Amino acid sequence: MSLEVIILAAGQGSRMKSRLPKVLHPVAGKPLLEHVVATAGSLNPVAIHVVVGHGAEKVKNALSDYTLHWTSQTQRLGTGHAVSQVLPELNPDSTVLILYGDVPMIAGKTLSKLIGSATSAPALLTAQVGDSSGYGRIIRDENGELVAVVEEKDADAAQRQITEINTGIMAAPAADLFELLPRVQNNNSQGEYYLPDILSLAVAEGKTVSTCEAESELEILGVNDRIQLQQIEREVQRLQVEQLMREGVTMADAARVDIRGSLTCAADVSIDINVLFEGEVRLGNNVTIGPNCVLSNVSVGNGVCINAMSHLEGAEIGDNCTIGPFARLRPGTVLREGARIGNFVETKKSDIGAGSKVNHLSYIGDCDMGANVNIGAGTITCNYDGANKFKTEIGDGVFVGSNSTLVAPLDVGNRGFIGAGSTITKTVAEDELAIGRARQRNIRGWQRSRKEHNKD
Repeated sequence: MSLEVIILAAGQGSRMKSRLPKVLHPVAGKPLLEHVVATAGSLNPVAIHVVVGHGAEKVKNALSDYTLHWTSQTQRLGTGHAVSQVLPELNPDSTVLILYGDVPMIAGKTLSKLIGSATSAPALLTAQVGDSSGYGRIIRDENGELVAVVEEKDADAAQRQITEINTGIMAAPAADLFELLPRVQNNNSQGEYYLPDILSLAVAEGKTVSTCEAESELEILGVNDRIQLQQIEREVQRLQVEQLMREGVTMADAARVDIRGSLTCAADVSIDINVLFEGEVRLGNNVTIGPNCVLSNVSVGNGVCINAMSHLEGAEIGDNCTIGPFARLRPGTVLREGARIGNFVETKKSDIGAGSKVNHLSYIGDCDMGANVNIGAGTITCNYDGANKFKTEIGDGVFVGSNSTLVAPLDVGNRGFIGAGSTITKTVAEDELAIGRARQRNIRGWQRSRKEHNKD
């Protein structure tokens, strides 16, 4: 039997106090809804249907990389009503899994077990929680079989003592949804059509409703406000970092590393405190990252040392490079094997050759640099004339003296030598010495200005 997934994501999330739809608030760098879509996709369904309402266009745009079937719920009349909007799109012979766009930590293995229990009747995911307030309670008969789900606002005092709760996540044969959903009534304190009411209807027809219990309360934790969003964020970060440590990564403090995307590490990687990873980051063998660094969409080779306070974005780092401290590598930076980028150096859209060094207080932008180049402190490539960008080409073995200004477009040939304090605007051929600075004049008898004493 084929699987179809319905994800309910139409709520406004008023308690978030935000103009952003609730399901688009990020956890670990991805919208809440994207976490749920990714988990649903891991189950290989034939279709994923997403019910949207508030901020529908924003939600669709944010998930445009996924193949999803969108359904609008123009009136918010409850979960049963939301699912009923999708009925015309379902294959009557499929099994349907119903998820929520604000419950991002649900595990694929838990859902697989739930789906397997829904071959001939609906199956519900339940959980045992320490504090059941706010949840619907599971009502069972003397044989332990589910007979109903009672929402808290409709529960009596005894029912409110029950600690087994309805997670809202269920699976059912599509045929049961077609039969039972139209019979759900809204005669409750909320005046809504509750999806769990199909369970008591199924029981009344003599069907046995199966239940599966979530392995942990974290799996079914939803986000209703920013406090819960932060709780989810920390739990997701904890799980990610713990998995990396199991795979051999050394963390100075697991609680002070954040991964907002994907991080892939080879062997013997060491990560110090307060390091942030964004987008897709790949680290090779024996990489060491110092404290307070940011790596965003970066590929790092083997044996690389990234020192404290460095910010790398959209860069490709070869083997055995050294970076920082206080370095900024902007998009388009490529460091070849053994290159060194030192403190207070910024690079952008530049290819730094093997063994080349830019060690201090420099800006290198729009530059192709050969191997074994030495760039002195305070050197900049002037790549922008106020309207257009131009390139600087630097050959192998070039030495650039401190406090030099290289005005692009410019070529410096192999083994060229630029004297300190020079402004270079013309081509420097191979093995040439270029000096572009005013001749020094020493003036004898010069009198320094003196401050007049206040006569008052």
